[in-house]
Amino acid sequence: MRQSWQDALVVYCDRRVLRMLLLGFAAGLPLLMVFGTLSAWLREAGVSRTTIGFFSAVTFAYGLKFLWSPAVDRAPVPSLTRWLGRRRSWMLLAQILVALGLVFMGLTDPRVDLASMAVFAAFVAFASATQDIALDAYRIESAPDEMQGATAATYSLGYRLGMLVAGAVPLYLADLASWTVAYCAMAATMGVGAVVVLLAPEAPPAPPAERPDFGRIIDESVVQPFADFFRRHGWRLAILALLFAATYRLADMVLGVMAIAFYKDLQFTNTQIASVSKLYGFAMTIAGGFLGGALVARWGALRTLLLGTLLSAATNLLFVWLAGTGPDIGVLAVVISADNLAGGLASVASIAFLSGLTSTAYTATQYALLSAAVVESGRALGMLSGWAVDKVGYEAFFLGTAALGIPSLLLGLALLRRLPESRLPEPGLPQPAAAGGPRAGHAS
Repeated sequence: MRQSWQDALVVYCDRRVLRMLLLGFAAGLPLLMVFGTLSAWLREAGVSRTTIGFFSAVTFAYGLKFLWSPAVDRAPVPSLTRWLGRRRSWMLLAQILVALGLVFMGLTDPRVDLASMAVFAAFVAFASATQDIALDAYRIESAPDEMQGATAATYSLGYRLGMLVAGAVPLYLADLASWTVAYCAMAATMGVGAVVVLLAPEAPPAPPAERPDFGRIIDESVVQPFADFFRRHGWRLAILALLFAATYRLADMVLGVMAIAFYKDLQFTNTQIASVSKLYGFAMTIAGGFLGGALVARWGALRTLLLGTLLSAATNLLFVWLAGTGPDIGVLAVVISADNLAGGLASVASIAFLSGLTSTAYTATQYALLSAAVVESGRALGMLSGWAVDKVGYEAFFLGTAALGIPSLLLGLALLRRLPESRLPEPGLPQPAAAGGPRAGHAS
């Protein structure tokens, strides 16, 4: 049964939904500190675009997190698990490690020790990805099915808010003080997530973590989750879903590696980039996120995701326009606003879609597998983005990134045709699947 618009929106007042806003903030903050914001620092330090592109390899941790997600799913954190429970102990540990890594980055000068900067950035990315594993599981397990769309929307909003702070505040601080001050300030800001973890209840059922033998860990935490995914969805549908997940964000992920370097090369200042790219565009990101959540409630996750995929690819063409106009603040505002609107919508839809493919028996491992499919292809191509710009220029590069959206659209339409109407994600109300069928769509 479809919900009314009022019923679909009132759920945002629930404290379980609001809690995900702050936890999403803690999850979103580290990403740009090892990605876009770091690119601005590296470009100022004279690092080449090709090197900046390859430097983005530190973010492979986000795509490879399925490799250690079984440990997060099953293993206890010494001392912390008995006190906080399984999910919260891993979240708090990861947040502490992120903060320490940001301090180490802030104390490193990339002009004289680029290798150490790469090591510390990789450390932050690893800790941040570990936090994501625990947070994704906590989000799905801590709220009933009817709230999954809303928790996805507020988590996405919080994530974007964390990215906003990490993308804008350090740029202001770099101009006013130094990059060291900027990174240490962001380390302190991670305390927001730690406070929420300490005050929040543990997600049910979260039974006490055991210490099974190695063979049992492999079977229950790796083999069974993977086998369960393909068994429930069927091989053809499972592979099609994974291919769709692997391609739908290629356009914006590849462009994103070079975005800040592009603004710097157009001679925009750090303050201008922070004000227009981050602050002005954030209103459109909020609108896109809540529009995406509402559309998921009305249309279902997959149809909304197809729309987001189309918009994300199309908005890349606007960067060609910006490349031709030069450092025009008005044009930058238009481009950023459209891009953030599309990105916010697509992010919420992807959260709803991917979560709906997971089984509650293997939440963290299966979700990490799907997340890996989403980011790995984008990370791999993104490493070559700086090299591509150096070879063909920015305008041809942006045209190429827009074309990367075509395969995902074709795969998404094929996926839509293969799923009978009765097996599509129920709009706004993710439901357990019938025996042998996929779960309904609430995602990450």
